[in-house]
Amino acid sequence: MEKINLEQKFGSFQEHWRPKTIAGLNGQEVKVVKVQGVFPWHTHAVEEEMFLVWRGVFRVEFRDRVVELHPGEMVVVPCGVEHRTAADEEAEVIIFEPAATRNTGDVIDEVYTAPLDAHI
Repeated sequence: MEKINLEQKFGSFQEHWRPKTIAGLNGQEVKVVKVQGVFPWHTHAVEEEMFLVWRGVFRVEFRDRVVELHPGEMVVVPCGVEHRTAADEEAEVIIFEPAATRNTGDVIDEVYTAPLDAHI
């Protein structure tokens, strides 16, 4: 039951597209990630994901539309919906999703698939 300082958590790493778990609750994990560029298209068969922008501008792209998010804005991606994420400049994002959710969903990519046990 310790407070979590998001500024400190985001300041503790530099890499992009490698989510870090900062908390867990009710079978869910709260993760922080820095992003820049374009992430691969993928789906999560049984997991929903929530993206909340902390800093920067972040896009969640679907095959039929794009949702652009600014600090303080969020979107939930339903399970089974193909999507990819992107940011032209570095952005910092908070993710809420079930524990042990692979960041690349149904895709395994040697550059983008992050380890599941990265905690800070």
